[in-house]
Amino acid sequence: MTEKIILGIDPGTNIMGFGLISVKGKKIVLLSYDELIMTKLDNHNLKLKKIFEHTLEIIDKFNPDEIAIEAPFFGKNVQSMLKLGRAQGVAMAAGLYRDIPITEYLPKKIKMAITGNGNASKEQVAAMLKQLLNIKEMPKHLDATDGLAAAVCHYFNGGKSTSEKSYSGWGAFVKGNKDRVK
Repeated sequence: MTEKIILGIDPGTNIMGFGLISVKGKKIVLLSYDELIMTKLDNHNLKLKKIFEHTLEIIDKFNPDEIAIEAPFFGKNVQSMLKLGRAQGVAMAAGLYRDIPITEYLPKKIKMAITGNGNASKEQVAAMLKQLLNIKEMPKHLDATDGLAAAVCHYFNGGKSTSEKSYSGWGAFVKGNKDRVK
């Protein structure tokens, strides 16, 4: 039976959550989950560099087969949305740099996959994951469980997403985003 490792990422410029699961057949096992905390960095470019480097470190340590990443949601604050999109893009670039397929999931889709409720709170998602994966101790912030939720959502969706976007490498990204790439 082959093992597949899925890295889930909850992008953020202050706290970025990561979660890794191993899939063997129909059994999922928690490998790791953590948070990259960047609140002490005041330069946005340094935060983006840190996200890229840390994502590469995780990839090189665990060798994931696939990456699931939470897509930015459209809020009222345009500057926050821009920063979040950059964080997501940098994390995606690290995965694409290592030729790992990436699938984006909307936050509601992730919450629906984990709890059955697309409007569930972070606490409800974390509680469900705690039961599902036998997590003993919850993290200080729930960004790590949000990253883990993206990985589990990807597993529940069979690695296929109908409404979200998937990229198998830079070529696929450029081809699917002609309006964004010059």
